[in-house]
Amino acid sequence: MAEGNTSTLIGDQNNKWSLNGMTALVTGGARGIGHAIVEELLGLGASVHTCDRDETKLDESLRRWKALGHPVTASVCDVASRAERERLMEKVSTTFDGKLDILVNNAGYGLICPAEDVTAEEYSLAMATNLESGFHFSQIALPLMRQSGKGNIVFISSAASAVVSPSMSVYASSKG
Repeated sequence: MAEGNTSTLIGDQNNKWSLNGMTALVTGGARGIGHAIVEELLGLGASVHTCDRDETKLDESLRRWKALGHPVTASVCDVASRAERERLMEKVSTTFDGKLDILVNNAGYGLICPAEDVTAEEYSLAMATNLESGFHFSQIALPLMRQSGKGNIVFISSAASAVVSPSMSVYASSKG
């Protein structure tokens, strides 16, 4: 769906795609694919909490969504940090009364660098952001999904693992 074009779905909540009354967490929702997913979920009637490590972009998106009257909340979160992931899930639990229906593991760190030039810190950041965060979020979301009585977990991956590029080996192995 084109950015900002959620109005085509609003008001048509009786269709089979309605997410009215459902709650969702989308990681990396301030831009790109995550931003589009947030807008689609909102357009289908879900209440959404999103996060991003870029506070400026997150605030811009949040202001825009709120101005359109969407039920969306947001938190600054570096998903590479286990402690920040746990704080985020506590916030989501509080926001959605201990329940969560949908988790979209979208956040990513697009490391584009020849393998021989990747530092240990860059490698660790890519793995923590692109691989570990999704697994950990899925674990800590489970109690909220059980409380909800249902749960849907989505992992956003990349075609990078299927397309050979000498500068994307770390990204492809962690997000592909």
